[in-house]
Amino acid sequence: MPFLHPQIAGQATNIKNAATNAPPSIGGTHWHGPAFSSANAGAIIPSLHSHAATAMQDPTAYYNAQFNARAAVPDHARIFTRWQKDSAHVRRTHAGLLDLAYGESAGERLDLFPASKRGAPLLVFIHGGWWRSLDKSDFSFIVPGYVRAGFNVALTNYTLAPTASLEEITRQQLRALAWLYRNAEQYDIDPSRIVVAGHSAGGHLAAMMLAAQWPRFADDLPADLVRGGVLLSGLYDLTPVQHADYVNVDLKLKTEHIGPLSPAFMPQAADAPFVTAVGGLESEEFKRQNALIGSVWKDRLTADVALPDRNHLTICDALAAPGDPLFDATVKLLEGLRAA
Repeated sequence: MPFLHPQIAGQATNIKNAATNAPPSIGGTHWHGPAFSSANAGAIIPSLHSHAATAMQDPTAYYNAQFNARAAVPDHARIFTRWQKDSAHVRRTHAGLLDLAYGESAGERLDLFPASKRGAPLLVFIHGGWWRSLDKSDFSFIVPGYVRAGFNVALTNYTLAPTASLEEITRQQLRALAWLYRNAEQYDIDPSRIVVAGHSAGGHLAAMMLAAQWPRFADDLPADLVRGGVLLSGLYDLTPVQHADYVNVDLKLKTEHIGPLSPAFMPQAADAPFVTAVGGLESEEFKRQNALIGSVWKDRLTADVALPDRNHLTICDALAAPGDPLFDATVKLLEGLRAA
């Protein structure tokens, strides 16, 4: 039984209705949501978790603390600096096509690092930062191990909140994946072997790509455009995020927006295997979110990788490090995809 936010019991009807009907706009843009289904909404049974009492007493204080990953990682500034330094080195020393435009806005750009062999699978990484910070260029350090293993790697950007709503950010990632699929032949990518990975807010977006009804987004796209996923410390039930005011000041999420933007309330759109992971040093809420998506989509969960010594940031180091269980699980997922 999945563990859901304790307040969701009283909101289940509203959430189901919100996922089924067109909700109000967020940040001035209207969410049509034609690329997503809400079939799971009625099937989710809420359950109290061990911290429910604390959350109910003061949800704002509780979720601010649970979601403030930087406060929970005292050396976060050093980690960010190391990522930037290592990523700059990768861009200097590895062949890459930088800032390819997949859309019209300045934020709709991606970096593509090609494999040495033609027709290789593609790993797409979506960065986190609460949808409002960081950049694809901060994560180039992830690339080398996968390119050496024989895979193409793409890193996507998106317009950051509050300039863009979460609806528009999601649409941008739909456009990014569609662009990569449509341009696969030009860049010697196997379009039948695309895997999407994401961390934190990027984990949410990666899960949304796994839930996307691609033929409804565009009739030239296959239902199984995304063939696999790697979901790291993601947000899959956005109910608690509206209580974390230090984040929601930019996102402006309301109850009626939760269903259409929470992948945990949607079925997977295709039969795509996926891997999950959360650091053992992360908060109870990030662990709950990880368990939730694994439970709701359990039929295609191939591995929940244990990372007892990783926190919310160093889980990205695990993704990048050959020999680490998370890296190895990602490679196994990519290698297991059959070419069309």
